[in-house]
Amino acid sequence: MDTTDASAHPTDGTLDEALQRLHAHGPEFHGYLSNHGPMAVEALVRHGRADSVHRWLDAYETQLEDRPRADSAVTDANWREALGDPRRVTDWTAYMGRQLDDRPWREVLAEWWPRLLPGIAGAATHPVIRVGHAVRTLTEDGEEEPRVAELAHALGYWAARHLPLGDVPAPAGQDGPETALWEVPPVPEQEGGIRQRLAQLAATPGWPAAAAALRPAAGPTDARALLAEVVAAATARYAVDAAAEPVMLVHAATAPNAVLRTLPALPEYLWVPSLHAAWAASAAVTAAYAPCRTGRPQSPQNAAHSASAETLDRPRPDALADAFERAAAHGDAHAIKLTDTALDVAAATGRPEALRAAHQAVTLIPRER
Repeated sequence: MDTTDASAHPTDGTLDEALQRLHAHGPEFHGYLSNHGPMAVEALVRHGRADSVHRWLDAYETQLEDRPRADSAVTDANWREALGDPRRVTDWTAYMGRQLDDRPWREVLAEWWPRLLPGIAGAATHPVIRVGHAVRTLTEDGEEEPRVAELAHALGYWAARHLPLGDVPAPAGQDGPETALWEVPPVPEQEGGIRQRLAQLAATPGWPAAAAALRPAAGPTDARALLAEVVAAATARYAVDAAAEPVMLVHAATAPNAVLRTLPALPEYLWVPSLHAAWAASAAVTAAYAPCRTGRPQSPQNAAHSASAETLDRPRPDALADAFERAAAHGDAHAIKLTDTALDVAAATGRPEALRAAHQAVTLIPRER
């Protein structure tokens, strides 16, 4: 849910200009860092800060790199062998662009979503998050060419960085998302990058049972409701555990929220598998980066409030706007994106932990220079 009135959304092409600038760059830089620009500028425009977009980009672009050279064309005949090959990212983007030139974007998305969904963990879930931001713009603000092109970049990045989580049991338990997420066990060695951490999941005691503990959805509508609860639960847990890894734990909330934002553009038969993948991604990131605990923690709501003497009342519209202003002033893309998701949760549920999570993000994540 947006925290600004729809009439306040700019129509002067700021987002399209920003996306065109960003499309000259690759989806990663320094070898492995994701280009967060398209996601951050979409959130800035969404929350009424279009005036800051180009200034933010002027600083952010200094670290970006040109788009990688093309390798060899991805085609309808060879795409399976190119899946998960980051050297082919420019080839993948071109292929997705051709797909979107020939067919409506929703049709292309519906075809590729189930193919890409098993690789949701690729590039620390940044590709699916980028897709979620692109789809939100296309569904809510129009289908201008740079926005369709952004979907091609996002899908191409996901295909190139496709990384299956392995054999994750489908939800088959009785727990709601709140309880299930708090029971996810940490990986034994919480060191190294996300690939090294996720590789430990299969051998982590209690992981299969924890992944399966979520109750199954009764159907598409229930899957959407459960997914919204997953986002809220991950946001609440960030309010408590952010200090353990303030940047990487962002993705436990923003990845499932990207899937939630995409559901309305997908056929309903894809909603249940989308819940499964989003839950697996959120639980996996939590296992990889949340702190080790001895015994079960206190209830999430009480834990969130005990983390600070501050107690937040039910969010008012001005409180939501103020929270985003702080994120925009802070400037870090992860802080902006976590706040964007936290405000969705706060506006939809009134949970005070959501604003606490946004506060933790701007407090603990290093400020963008």
